[in-house]
Amino acid sequence: MQVLVTGASPGIGGACCRRLARDARRDGRKIQIAATELRPTPAIDALKTELESLGAEVVLLYGNLADAETPAQLVQGAVDAFGGLSAVISNAGAAAPGPLSTLEVKDWDLLMNINVRAGWLLAKAAYPYLKTAGGAYVAIASMSGMGPHPLMGAYSPSKAACINMTALLAQEWARDGIRANSIAPGMIETPFTANVYADPVLKKARNDVVPLGRVGTADDIADVAAFLLSNDARYMTGQNICVDGGFASSILGHIPGRPNKNG
Repeated sequence: MQVLVTGASPGIGGACCRRLARDARRDGRKIQIAATELRPTPAIDALKTELESLGAEVVLLYGNLADAETPAQLVQGAVDAFGGLSAVISNAGAAAPGPLSTLEVKDWDLLMNINVRAGWLLAKAAYPYLKTAGGAYVAIASMSGMGPHPLMGAYSPSKAACINMTALLAQEWARDGIRANSIAPGMIETPFTANVYADPVLKKARNDVVPLGRVGTADDIADVAAFLLSNDARYMTGQNICVDGGFASSILGHIPGRPNKNG
């Protein structure tokens, strides 16, 4: 497998890289990973070292996905390093909370550019290589893209567009043998959300509203991403998989005074 992963450290993207590297080592397969970030950091350097210890060949690539030229540059960097590309995980994202009534145009554009346009441009640049390889594309969206998330600015619209864009790719590219699916994570504890979960009262409150009893981890998402890129998902395309412990579909269970068998 030759895979490009954007936003590769230290949360969901890094977990995806580790899972793919572990699977390849277990199965005795070669894996080449192009891990991308906005800029060099100690975290992505450490990820590279870890992945190489698992037997992966790794190249680090950098660029701002808010810029329209960056996605194609990242794809070309991966192809130059590996000679091809068989998978893309479009994971990098951005958030800029705020009410729509006062949201700045620049914040709307930033989220649309990173959360939607960058994923499309990555897929577009990777298309000929994915077609040759019979490869797969996975977008990391959000449960916020499945319904309105108040006071999150353009986040919900951008993630909804990400889900729909990925489904459109699936339809247009199915005849080329390319699969495209998205994952909608629910509440996930990562280094980026660590400040939220550092409050034990808030963490317990969030755990309590999830039917499975806990918020998710980056590994919970990485496991699904690895499945979608694997041959086990060979007949799946155009799907959005919500990985949220049952939270998004539990709304009716929170209606006060709902009837029960005791009346």
